[in-house]
Amino acid sequence: MKTSFTANNPAFEQRVRESFALQNAMKTIGATLTRVMPGEVSISMPFNEELTQQHGYIHAGIISTVLDSACGYAAFSLMAENAAVLTIEFKINLLSPAKGERFEALGRVKKAGRNITVSEGEFYAYEGENKKLVASMVATMMAVYDREATEN
Repeated sequence: MKTSFTANNPAFEQRVRESFALQNAMKTIGATLTRVMPGEVSISMPFNEELTQQHGYIHAGIISTVLDSACGYAAFSLMAENAAVLTIEFKINLLSPAKGERFEALGRVKKAGRNITVSEGEFYAYEGENKKLVASMVATMMAVYDREATEN
C-alpha cells in the first residue's frame, strides 16, 4: 500500500541528507543515502566480506542497522524543523540469507504523528538484475524536541 505524505519542512531532503552524513556507522559499512522523499528513504550498500557472519552472508546486525536508519530517516523526513528522531522500538524478520553483490534498504512511513511515527522497512539483495527480499522491519520512531544532544 502506497501512501503519500507532505513534508512539514520544505528543506526536509537537505536536512535528512545532512543528518545521514553525520552517521559514522553508515560510513563504516559503506552505506549511502540514495533517495529521499517525504515519508520514504532508500539506502544502498555494496557487499563487503568484512560485514559477513560465519556463512558468508551479511550479518543480521548490519541488516538491522541499515533498516533502522532507513525507517528512522523516513520518519525524520516528515518531522517538524525543530525535531530530531530516535528509535524507540523495532522488530525485524530475517526472511532469507543476505547474499548478493549489493543491497538496498527501503524505509516508508506507515503512520506519522507529531511525537510517534511507525515506519516499515524492507531489505533487498541484488545479484545482477535479480532482486530478493531478505528482511522486513516495523519500527517506532520518536520525535525529540529541544534536546541539545539530538540537534540532528
